Amino acid sequence: MRYLSVLFLIFLLSGVGFGKGAITIYLAGDSTMAQKLPEKRPETGWGEALQQFFREERVRVENHAKNGRSTRTFISEGLWQEIVAKLKKGDYVFIQFGHNDESKNKVDRYTPPEDFRRNLVRFINEVRAKKAIPILLTPVMRRSFDSSGVFHDTHGEYPDIVRAVAADNHVPMIDMHRKSERVLKQYGPEDSRKLFLQLRPGENPNYPNGIEDNTHFSPVGAQVMAGLAVEGIRELHLGLVKYLRRVEPVSPPHR
Repeated sequence: MRYLSVLFLIFLLSGVGFGKGAITIYLAGDSTMAQKLPEKRPETGWGEALQQFFREERVRVENHAKNGRSTRTFISEGLWQEIVAKLKKGDYVFIQFGHNDESKNKVDRYTPPEDFRRNLVRFINEVRAKKAIPILLTPVMRRSFDSSGVFHDTHGEYPDIVRAVAADNHVPMIDMHRKSERVLKQYGPEDSRKLFLQLRPGENPNYPNGIEDNTHFSPVGAQVMAGLAVEGIRELHLGLVKYLRRVEPVSPPHR
């Protein structure tokens, strides 16, 4: 009996029972993915909703995404190096940029297309050098319908750059751009509002004058987008699939 007790104690101290040997998914990205401050709620990054899809003792999600960051500023501010320094063999890095890289009118974050491409390749190479696994993600769509209810993409060439880099470097890619477009069209011009940070005046003390934000997500929208990322994980047959938990999907409205 004492022998069995010692074995059990060793098991606990090894960290296995607490998930210390777990795979880590590091998230590198912008505000659509990032953890939000209390004063910004109910705004929610889709990366915040990802952990619930995994068995925590086997997979941990570590969200390093930050508001307003492009590939350029993620590197220059040392945010990327923080991830690289922690990587161990078998970890994953989910890389989703584009919203800020493409913003020509915001010189503090704009990244020209060729620099964007080079930065993505750098990310891939540095993750692989640590024997970890890079996963590229195209940027999620903004909610953009015209007066006739026709959906419009606002991202220009940047999603195609991600696709090309993924193909050229044989990197798994989750096409959040096309997946989120499909969902927004399913919801339509009005019902898609519930996926984004859309509040009437007086509805929430953080936004006393209300807000109509077509880029950042509500808790429901974050859940839906995280579900799309998991859909992509399944489609790619990543090793992470075996650690997924069953989470009820958010159903689009009947139209």
